[in-house]
Amino acid sequence: MIRPATRTTVLFTAVALATAGTALLAGCSGASDGATGGTGTGPTATASAHASAGVLGTGFSDPDQPPAPEATIHPEPGSWSGVHAPVGYDVVLLSDAGDAADAPTRTLLDAVESWAADEDVTVTPVSAKGPDDRIAAVLRAVDAEPDLVITVGNHMVDPLAAVSPTALHQQFLVVGAEIAEPTSNVTAADWTGGGFRGEGLGPSSHYDPETFTEDRAARGLRAGLAAVLHDLTGIVVWVP
Repeated sequence: MIRPATRTTVLFTAVALATAGTALLAGCSGASDGATGGTGTGPTATASAHASAGVLGTGFSDPDQPPAPEATIHPEPGSWSGVHAPVGYDVVLLSDAGDAADAPTRTLLDAVESWAADEDVTVTPVSAKGPDDRIAAVLRAVDAEPDLVITVGNHMVDPLAAVSPTALHQQFLVVGAEIAEPTSNVTAADWTGGGFRGEGLGPSSHYDPETFTEDRAARGLRAGLAAVLHDLTGIVVWVP
């Protein structure tokens, strides 16, 4: 189910953003150093919560050779189906209001809503009201202190890339796009036809809006969540 966000929008200047980043780092100094992937968790996640998330199927990744930071894994189809959100898992859904009519983004938003209903997860939407509000929206999402921030829509890729290194305590999942140089707290779920990596960088594969189908969005979301819930973070999860 989706519940409305209650935090007030604040427009941040570059100076304010730097200050916010410093504050975030100070607040998370004991959470994660970001040097390696796979150990960061959201503020309220616990070892027992991860244990209750279910198990990864054969072929999701090689347990004897965990993926290196920024690596790409290619899970076997369905190897994520045994993983489910732990009870009480808290998610923020981050997007740009201007993308609401964009077909690929709308498909991703619907996929998150459908997943949340199936898993009985409460999702708080945080939406940027325009280009000048995008970085502030990422900071609002972090300020909500969820277990996970799910980001959809190409317009949020650059703002997320700017903020995520200053919020290493917070886990992010990008669906249908990537961060060019992700820190250990940013995981991406992507496929051939997705792969936007930010302005001026180009996609990692030929961008094709037609590939953002309901089925593929659901697969990407669930595969990415399975990786995050099992601490395989800071990587790209490539789905068919």
